[in-house]
Amino acid sequence: MEREGRAVGAASGELVTIGEFARLSRLSAKALRRYDELGLLRPALVDPVNGYRYYDPVQVEGARLVAWLRRIGMPLNRIGRVVALDAGAAAVEIRAYWARVEAETAARRDFAMYLVDHLSAEGRTMSRMPDNAENTGSSGSAGAVALAIRCAALTDIGVVRTANQDAAFAGPRLLAVADGFGEGGAEASAAAIEALKPSAWGRDGALSAADLLNALEDTADSAARAVRDAVAPCAAPDGSGTTLTAMLWTGSRLGLVHIGDSRAYLLRGGELFRITHDHSLVQSMIDDGSLSPEEASSHPGPALLLKALAGEAWPASVAVACRADVRLQEVLAGDRYLLCSDGLSAVVDAADLRAAVVAADDPQEAVRRLAGLAREAGGPDNVACVVADVVVEE
Repeated sequence: MEREGRAVGAASGELVTIGEFARLSRLSAKALRRYDELGLLRPALVDPVNGYRYYDPVQVEGARLVAWLRRIGMPLNRIGRVVALDAGAAAVEIRAYWARVEAETAARRDFAMYLVDHLSAEGRTMSRMPDNAENTGSSGSAGAVALAIRCAALTDIGVVRTANQDAAFAGPRLLAVADGFGEGGAEASAAAIEALKPSAWGRDGALSAADLLNALEDTADSAARAVRDAVAPCAAPDGSGTTLTAMLWTGSRLGLVHIGDSRAYLLRGGELFRITHDHSLVQSMIDDGSLSPEEASSHPGPALLLKALAGEAWPASVAVACRADVRLQEVLAGDRYLLCSDGLSAVVDAADLRAAVVAADDPQEAVRRLAGLAREAGGPDNVACVVADVVVEE
């Protein structure tokens, strides 16, 4: 047994040894020494002669909280922030952390399901292929229909805001919306989209699905770096950033990059489906049953993001991870896609959103209709929207 762990009395008569404190707190003596070194859990007294650590029994509750937070996987630097808060603020911070964990788990689950579907479809294709057939890929097969996208983008300052921090882009290879926030919000949203433009996306059949997924990851990382560089000159770069929802056209698929609470929708067969998941505290409360979707629309709390592209450091009250969701979206001729910031989705209900997307004859008319709906609803925020149609290439 280590000498520090022996049951010896402290000079004050009120303190306990590290061994006894380890038993009370369910933390090992090794962990306690590590937390002392990090400044996370200081002993009440360190003997100046032999260096033995002694703890006040009133520290047990805080030490147990550290142990519990470690059990849920919270990083040590974040635990240090939580234990310094009062009980109410600590509860908010723990909820935000766990919501982020669940959002990341959901993203991994969705990606796993995509891989299952992709590999299952690949297996079915291979089983039908004659032994002497050349594997040219799905887009290179005989009789494949060449597809293209027709698109339009629009941003609107809204009725209330005095500056526009939203950005949107629609081109033959890239669709993107970004909703900036903080002092450098406008620069962040513009930088995120600009970082996607030079991406080298192969034409139909040039990249395999695996290569495309890797390219999407690289593209998301490039956008994150661009945003950090863009907000670095700000007085408070840690309070600036942007959401990003983008789709990159490969000629046969759309690659999706998504982080934050901007959204992507698909209109297919007359139904409008949301194909992204908000990385927000409110969405996490819907997911765990704390709020109904109807209650969420009037939730009084601030729109706390769990994930966004932002500066390196963030306030303890907001949990942000810079890893975007990425996946591939199979397309059909006749599909219509809508990408938008929450300046549209948060103020226009789903039925009106669908009606506007369905009724418009072309993407240009659709984005004008949607911006008009946001203004009719009071226009409390900037709006960015992109509409794209998948068509048979002439």
